[in-house]
Amino acid sequence: MSHENTTQKGGAIEFNSYTSPLGILHRYSTMKPALAKTTENNALEDLGRATLQIVHDLKNQLNGLKLYATFLRKRLERDERSPEERETLAKLIAGLDRAAREMTALVRYARPVELHRQPHVDLQKIISAAIREVTSRHSTDCSLHCDLESGRFCGDFDPVALSEALKALTDEAVNSVPASEVGGLALHARREGQAKSSQAVIEWRGVKLAGRNHSFRSSESYGTVHTAQAARIIEAHGGRFECDANTIRVWLPLSEMI
Repeated sequence: MSHENTTQKGGAIEFNSYTSPLGILHRYSTMKPALAKTTENNALEDLGRATLQIVHDLKNQLNGLKLYATFLRKRLERDERSPEERETLAKLIAGLDRAAREMTALVRYARPVELHRQPHVDLQKIISAAIREVTSRHSTDCSLHCDLESGRFCGDFDPVALSEALKALTDEAVNSVPASEVGGLALHARREGQAKSSQAVIEWRGVKLAGRNHSFRSSESYGTVHTAQAARIIEAHGGRFECDANTIRVWLPLSEMI
């Protein structure tokens, strides 16, 4: 609370303004949360930059290890060493590749999403190609039932980025269930709305996300840094992403159907 006292000096009147201690305390208490939030954000940004640098350095070291392991593999093949030794080295190289991919994904997640859109991109082709690649990568027995509505789903998309996002979400769906239960998974795609206000709805049904424990699990997403990046790519396209215990669901804006 502010008060003003008046004092008279000669013919002039002076106004002496002061703020009561309760007013100062109130002003400080209202500013403190904002100041604390700013400090917290600055600390998180510093931590993010430091983590990014560490990840970048670790990735370089992994690439060096992979180069050396590849050299050893060629030497083992030339010396006709035992299959067990070659298999062990192949597993080591595969592990280094996986770690490098995870670090690359983390570096990309720390940066803004940049899209290179193309007009009239057929979303169904991207979905079909993503499913084929993921299922072939997992195993020869991995299959995913697909129910795609007839007609072309066209929109202004970045086909490379969107393919990456859909493959990541399909990977998440397949990895959420035991290999023996992959046959229970299904992908459905349909169109909602009319003309240029329409959108594609893509659903991965039969997933089992409730029991999974990931650092990127939140009210909006489940899974790894890859699925978190997928959600960012979808949102950058003007779409939406959500998931519950049994379904991963994506909405993407469409421009036309042929």
